[in-house]
Amino acid sequence: MKTLNVDLGNRSYPIHIGSQLIQKLDIIAPHIHGHQVMIVSNTTVAPLYLEALKNTLADDFQVAEVILPDGEAYKTLDHVNTIFDALLEQRFNRTCTLIALGGGVIGDMTGFAAASYQRGVNFIQVPTTLLSQVDSSVGGKTGVNHPLGKNMIGAFWQPQLVLADTDTLQTLPDRELAAGIAEVIKYGLIRDPEFFSWLESNVTPLKQKEASALKEAIYRSCQNKADVVAQDELEGGIRATLNLGHTFGHAIETEQGYGNWLHGEAVATGLLMATDLSYREGWISAEDNQRTKQLLQAFDLPVVPPENMSAKTFISHMLVDKKVLDGNLRLVLLNSLGSACVTSSFSKENLQQTLTAGKKLGIF
Repeated sequence: MKTLNVDLGNRSYPIHIGSQLIQKLDIIAPHIHGHQVMIVSNTTVAPLYLEALKNTLADDFQVAEVILPDGEAYKTLDHVNTIFDALLEQRFNRTCTLIALGGGVIGDMTGFAAASYQRGVNFIQVPTTLLSQVDSSVGGKTGVNHPLGKNMIGAFWQPQLVLADTDTLQTLPDRELAAGIAEVIKYGLIRDPEFFSWLESNVTPLKQKEASALKEAIYRSCQNKADVVAQDELEGGIRATLNLGHTFGHAIETEQGYGNWLHGEAVATGLLMATDLSYREGWISAEDNQRTKQLLQAFDLPVVPPENMSAKTFISHMLVDKKVLDGNLRLVLLNSLGSACVTSSFSKENLQQTLTAGKKLGIF
């Protein structure tokens, strides 16, 4: 097992990465406050791992469960209310602990429920997808989608523990694995060029789910995110660079309908759009832009935006983004491979070309 710490003073917490961690009471129990535990999972993950987690906890805690439908389309306030209903019906008190067992959607909704229930209760992240293990489970961002914008309703609420059991990735479909890799590649682009090179050299073992390669990718990704979150917990500055590609990607998800493009797939296309605009601004080289494209394609990720999305459509969605200030669109772009910034200082003409070049010129 590898362990990292997210350093947030008295709200610090560990990230454990390894095999068979769901079965280890000794590393879970110290982070459960009170006696009541509500496990929140979905219809895909629960049949695989819920019983194992319940068996780990059953002798020491009062354990209940909520099973939600699987998919980004269900990341709504209505389904968070399902969690509240279960908590209230079973008279869970303010010392209870919620455990999110699933991917990013379950983690985000469970965390938001924990932040809101009785004005805040404890929760633990047990992410079961690569994307959630390397990104969404770490850092305390929680929330739900709105028809007009992704993740626009939520709260910052840190978990007590992140338990990344790598065994759960063996049941992950290849498409979901690739979606997680998009977030892994992001860390190399924004702050870790050596990691980017490592990824270029380890495409095959990662696609084949080799345990050592997956553990290293998760560790390096979490290390990068933990470092950023420790510096900027509430995204007032550097943390926003973790959103490289996300403004473009969220526009794709919102326009196409949540779940039709996986989050990581939309981010992958968004990453290349961000590097393309960075190249057009003269900030990164053509070679680094091409390396990004080739690495995304090596993992079978989409790099071309949907045919039905015009530049106008992109902009209309991008203006509903948390980085917009006083009506000004701000984007995360690259100063160089391994260095990112949040800026509104880009040419509108270059942005227009980026938003249309993928389809018209085949650049992507």
